[in-house]
Amino acid sequence: MKKLQLKELSAIARDCGIAGAGGAGFPTYAKLDKRADTVICNCAECEPLFRVHRQLLAKYAREIVGSLCMIAEVVEAKRVIVALKPSYREAREALEGVLSSYPNTEICLLPEVYPAGDEVVLIYEATGRVVPPGDIPISVGVTVFNVETLLNLWDAVENGAPVTHKYVMVAGEVEHPVTVRVPLGMTLKDVVEKAGKITTENPVYISGGPMTGRIANPYETVTKTTNAVIILPENHSLVLRRKSKTTVNVHRAMSACCSCRMCTDLCPRHQLGHPIEPHEFMNAVANNAPEKVNAFLNTMYCSQCGLCEMYACGQGLSPASLIGTYKNGLRAKGITVTKQEASNVAPERPYRKVSLGRLTARLGLSRYNKPAPILDETYVSSVLRLPLQQHIGAPSVPTVKPGDWVAAGQEIGMAAEGKLSLPLHTPITGVVKEVGNDVIVIQMQS
Repeated sequence: MKKLQLKELSAIARDCGIAGAGGAGFPTYAKLDKRADTVICNCAECEPLFRVHRQLLAKYAREIVGSLCMIAEVVEAKRVIVALKPSYREAREALEGVLSSYPNTEICLLPEVYPAGDEVVLIYEATGRVVPPGDIPISVGVTVFNVETLLNLWDAVENGAPVTHKYVMVAGEVEHPVTVRVPLGMTLKDVVEKAGKITTENPVYISGGPMTGRIANPYETVTKTTNAVIILPENHSLVLRRKSKTTVNVHRAMSACCSCRMCTDLCPRHQLGHPIEPHEFMNAVANNAPEKVNAFLNTMYCSQCGLCEMYACGQGLSPASLIGTYKNGLRAKGITVTKQEASNVAPERPYRKVSLGRLTARLGLSRYNKPAPILDETYVSSVLRLPLQQHIGAPSVPTVKPGDWVAAGQEIGMAAEGKLSLPLHTPITGVVKEVGNDVIVIQMQS
């Protein structure tokens, strides 16, 4: 790859609109930091059914590792790690096949547990370092990059290509589970059609993973952080959980929570010394005890992995959903997370990891755990609705107006001036049909 300085690589990452493709969408240029002595490629892919990243690593190992090593060289990091699970055999073989060109790169084999891909958990497994509560990975000298993010960075550096497409897995109640490369702005309905027929009546679309995803409208569109669309029957337990009302969840907690501590004992962040204790929060909710201030404030340290709700609670209560509601309420009041010192890592942590296979079975997803191969085709759509907010930070600012002719790859929204932000590029050549406060609509011209 090209020899670059930090300022040059940051500019390329920003100008090409590269955001973390693993879920959060943090702008990649802001993670390029010379305080890092360790850079990690996250190929944990810990959500049940997910397999996009291991497939990309198997197919593009040289490009992905090359991109990671380029980052390490630019920020002068001494340690380069690719973290994946032993069961990702093809990805590991492909990785081992290119390591002779990158002799300073290590392979870290992660446990087959959930949520091994959570940055705080991943960093501890790979380096033994604990990210302090309320802080970010660079505070312990580490930066973490998702597999697809690294592939996008390689394409940007080598070909000047902006981010205009996304790899999305389609699974669940579909005829042929697949992973497809689709343009940003394509509807989820059109993406799902690439997997053949839907095999259930009244299907429900889950955008994202079974643990952290949400119910989506089929006419919502693919963004830079869309990893999967999972089709489930309307009566599936995961669907019913997501449709439950907060008031009902509170009343159920008041009537059934016995403060057994299982939610806290299995909490991955709590095991690493973070001050999140779901059982204390549930106790405060169940007893209508607003005076237990810390129980509510400490919800800010929750990663929303969902284990407490989807796996740990023997009563079938909803601590993760309620914590998410309270966190949003605190943020709306201007309350932000504060940095703290972590307590000691729990000595029982090795015995309280949740097997991914067991979790998949508990969620009623084993029948959907099938291959979803990458199709060697890039799909198109005649009309794309491109949200201006596809990353953490300020949304893109439109640079086009209705009636403008745009070419594929052209910038149609610039990064907000002086803020954490990214530009937006059109995946297709066509005419701008609409420019709204939060979306730009492009129609393809033949």
